[in-house]
This record gives sequence, structure tokens and C-alpha cells, in this order.
Amino acid sequence: MTVKIVTDSLSDITSDLAGELGITVVPLYVRFGETVYKDRVEITAEEFYRRLVSESTLPSTTQPTPNDFIQVYEALAKETDEILVITISSKLSGTYQSATQAKELAKGKCRIEIVDSLSVAMSLGLIVISTVNAVKAGASLDEATDLARRAVPRSHLVAYFDTLKYLAKGGRIGKASGFLGSLLSVKPILTVKDGEMSPLTRVRSLSAGLDYLYSYVEGFSNIEGLAVEHATTPDDADQLVERLGAIYPKENIYRSVISPVVGTYSGPKALALTVLEAEKK
Repeated sequence: MTVKIVTDSLSDITSDLAGELGITVVPLYVRFGETVYKDRVEITAEEFYRRLVSESTLPSTTQPTPNDFIQVYEALAKETDEILVITISSKLSGTYQSATQAKELAKGKCRIEIVDSLSVAMSLGLIVISTVNAVKAGASLDEATDLARRAVPRSHLVAYFDTLKYLAKGGRIGKASGFLGSLLSVKPILTVKDGEMSPLTRVRSLSAGLDYLYSYVEGFSNIEGLAVEHATTPDDADQLVERLGAIYPKENIYRSVISPVVGTYSGPKALALTVLEAEKK
């Protein structure tokens, strides 16, 4: 039986790609007022961002419950006896803990391994995709788990934020808090370091931000995967992909929209880029 791969909706793996690759995506939750929605399932990214900028009360987010994972494990156990779960950073969400609790509670003889990606968005997504490709090429559960763990330090997320307001209000600002006192005209560029949001630099404009993202990719000599995603500005993402085509085949660049749960903290107009370095042989 083939190893089944599970991740969460903060991987930003689109439903089409998940279906194509056979990935099971467990959604997190986003709450507006009294109404709770499954991320990307019961609320689209477009609807979410429209409400984010138009409503006075900011949304909040919640991790999946252990029961959400148990249901997935028990459903997949009908098809396989080996499951690999790769989650968002345990320092950004309790999703890893829910997946682990569910493993202890799930009934059946299915073997389940869980990997903390120490990342988010397509930085998690590219780790998942790389692992799925290895499984499709015949990797066992042990091999796939080891590969996923080895991919964690090779996956690099860089994100341009139009504002840090949402990150600060959501309490996820981490080591980027030093940027809060900046002039309003300054746009922060953040990364994920040791599983937490961390500052890289500040730029004066979107165009300078795009230049920085492009130059960041130029710094890698051997790239296994590349992804570009946006919150509300697909044209900016298109422009970046076009430019990156000079470095990496643009038809192989994964495209996605930053999920509603991540968007709760990134806010509108954010752009994110992920480089998955090729493993040194």
C-alpha cells in the first residue's frame, strides 16, 4: 500500500493540486464574529480578504481539533496502513499538537508519523510536494519521513508585508516586533526562522520589495522548487513570476493564494516567495 500524505490548509496547496497529487488537507478555522469557517472550504480567499478590509472587527483563527485529524486518519486507514502528516510550525499553531494527540487516540493499526515543518504557507507546501513525489517514486514511510525532515532546513520563505498591523494584533509577530516602530512608509520583509516569524529587512516600496524577492532567489545556485503566492494582488505575483523566469523555468513555479488563516496575520497586499533548495548529494 502507498503511504498517504496529510497536511493542513496553511500549506497553501490548492485544492486542484491536492487532488492531483493525492494529498489530504485538514483545514484550520477562521472566525468572523460568531461564525466559524473551515479555511478554504467554507470561505474562499477572495471572500475572506474582502471582509478583512471592510469589517471593523478583525477575524481570529483556530487550529484543527484532534477529532478533525482522527476522522482523516480513520478514513485513510481504509486505503493504507501508513500515513505521514506534515504540519505548520508548532511555534505558530497548535495544529502539530492536535495531529499528535489524534495519533494517540485513533483506532486501528495504521502507522502514523508526524513531522513539524517549522514553517508555513508554500514553505510547508513545497516540503509536502517534494515528499509526495518521493512516495510516488517508491519511497517507504521511513524514507518519506526522513526526506521531509531533511527538507525542513532547505525550505526558505520570504514574505513582503504591506503592513505589520495584522501580525501585531494577531499576536504572531514574534521577533519582527522591532519593526513596529518604523515609519509607516516602510514595508517589512520577514522570513521564518526556527519556526517563528523573523525580520529580514525593510524596503521603501512594493517595487523595492519585488527587487529584493528576485535578488533573494538569485542567491541560490541549485533550486528544487519555487513558489510565489499573494493575498490580494495577483498582478504583482504575475510580475514576479515573469521576472523569475530568467532564473528558473516559470512554468514550474507553483502559484497560490495566501490562505485566509495566514491572511488574518499577513493582511492584504502581502506577497510570499518560497525557495526549496535541492539536496546536496
